[in-house]
Amino acid sequence: MHIGEYRVSPGGKQGIGKDVKLTVLMNCGPWLSVPPPGYGGIENVIAALVPELRRRGVRVVLVSVGDSTLEADEHVSVFPTGQFAHLQRPYNQVMGIAAAHLNRLVSELRGRDDVVLVHDHQEAFGLTVLGALGPDMPPVLHTLHWDLRKHPELYGNIDGDGRLRVNGVSFAQLTTAPAALRAVSVGHVHLATPLAVQADRRPAATKAGHLVVLGRITRYKGQDVAARIAHRLGRTLVLAGPVGPCHNPAELAAADDSNPDVRYWRESVQPLVDGRRVRWVGTVLGEERDTLVAAADATLFPIDWEEPGGTAVTESLALGTPVVGFGRGCLPELVESGRTGVLVTPGDEDALAGAVTAAAAIDPQECRREAARRFTPARMAEKYLRLYSRVLDRDSRVTALRPALDI
Repeated sequence: MHIGEYRVSPGGKQGIGKDVKLTVLMNCGPWLSVPPPGYGGIENVIAALVPELRRRGVRVVLVSVGDSTLEADEHVSVFPTGQFAHLQRPYNQVMGIAAAHLNRLVSELRGRDDVVLVHDHQEAFGLTVLGALGPDMPPVLHTLHWDLRKHPELYGNIDGDGRLRVNGVSFAQLTTAPAALRAVSVGHVHLATPLAVQADRRPAATKAGHLVVLGRITRYKGQDVAARIAHRLGRTLVLAGPVGPCHNPAELAAADDSNPDVRYWRESVQPLVDGRRVRWVGTVLGEERDTLVAAADATLFPIDWEEPGGTAVTESLALGTPVVGFGRGCLPELVESGRTGVLVTPGDEDALAGAVTAAAAIDPQECRREAARRFTPARMAEKYLRLYSRVLDRDSRVTALRPALDI
């Protein structure tokens, strides 16, 4: 596949007959740097996608925060660092963060004529602001990374005005979308991880006998369920990930209960963390995180929600660790129960405990083989290029000078 050129129709912002390379403005939002310092599902996805797009000839203008280190053709930001620590503060204290970020983005668009498409990843505000910019602005593809039942008044009344399209990160996610949102959908693209590249050729890790839950400590991830099962089975469980804005025990000790994740930790998880059978290691990064997951007998996903994308699922498979969890959300699309993991009826803790034992029969090499086949950044980029083509083909400002994507 290669990228061609586009010609803007008469009256379009980029001028009559001007040939332009495919320049995409990638909006990551103001919350974390790209790549993120630790937890950051959306930012990790963007960090995997952008290099593959650029490798295929796409120019990428990255709109994020100042300390993002991901290579791009241009960087745009208003905040010097990520604003994630403010995300769960009262609305009247944080509402200006998303607004300031998007104001800078819109100013950037108005000041240039080369951007052909905006690929947006900013929840709710990106969808509404970019969708309302009007016909003189580039078309928008907005990727939905979250639970689509969160904002019924927004998603139930969205109007793409012929220039806004959305995509999901799983088929299951889009089935929860209201009719108005489905009407502007161009499909779904499963999330990827760089760990999947040649994962099938990676030497097998030595298993250390522990179980792991990787990700933010929050009620819908079900760390309390995982801890109960570990005690019940007499297995060692490692919980890895931040608690709200807290990445280590010192930060957590100083936090107050106004943060819902901190409250969940203290009420439901901490009483089960004994430092021996169940322990919390805070945020782990890079090689330390990968080693922890690769050495685990299984990664647990006792989720209490319809998981939309499942980056941690694809990472676990790429590292050769079977996935054990409740079969809801995207998990049945990513995990073949009995081959790359074991999925059970949602909410059934007895069945989940049995699945932990059954996972011992899963071949780690089969997990790596599946990840290398399905979840590489290159595969994700190819799918997004097809979606870009669909979005551009529907935009009245742009006509193909030659096929935009030679598929």
